[in-house]
Amino acid sequence: MASSSVPKIKNICVFCGSSPGKEKEFLESANHLGQVVVERKIHLVYGGGSLGLMEGVSIAAFLGGSLGLMGGVSIAAFLGDSQVLGVIPKALAEGDIIGKIVGEELQVSTMSERLSVMFEHADAFIALPGGLGTLEEIFHISSWAQLNIHQKPKGLLNVNGFYNTLLSFLDHVVEQQFLTFSARQILISAATTEQLIDELQSFIPVVDSSMSRLNWSIMERCKKLRLDLSLSL
Repeated sequence: MASSSVPKIKNICVFCGSSPGKEKEFLESANHLGQVVVERKIHLVYGGGSLGLMEGVSIAAFLGGSLGLMGGVSIAAFLGDSQVLGVIPKALAEGDIIGKIVGEELQVSTMSERLSVMFEHADAFIALPGGLGTLEEIFHISSWAQLNIHQKPKGLLNVNGFYNTLLSFLDHVVEQQFLTFSARQILISAATTEQLIDELQSFIPVVDSSMSRLNWSIMERCKKLRLDLSLSL
């Protein structure tokens, strides 16, 4: 059960592959994550796009098709009436290679801006299976937490052991003294959606003493210059 001292997660940002991957359980887990988000009255932030769902094709007409993980999680959340925000660089949106945006669309100029906007709108982060983009996003957010820029919870949904070798590598990095034990605890992992969201909700960060002295107040001032696009219940 989540600690009463931990703020309720209202918006979850999901990083994942645009393709469905090799195992059928990947897409099933994406669909299930979208459904659980609905059940827990959480809104979804994602990278925009639903591979296979193209302009002019209704969601209902395409449900029997082959979606990618982005499409799986976003459509499940959208059909359940959760608010969905897709953040997409203009170049990808105009390139017609990622499919239709589900929910509210927010176009940005660069990939870096995309991640910053997704970060600002999320209370927590989940990485489903994915490729280089997914890994870059979850590790970028995790490195910010290591530097005490934020303490929002982050987790890997370890479907079918997809992230087992990555988790073992992180343990190896700790053993080789390139990562502290406390920093290793930043990234949670779980095999099921329900367990992972429960752990994200109850997560209590432990900040390295050397990082706690860092002052990132300039980032707060920069945030005030942005439009207020926060999701609300």
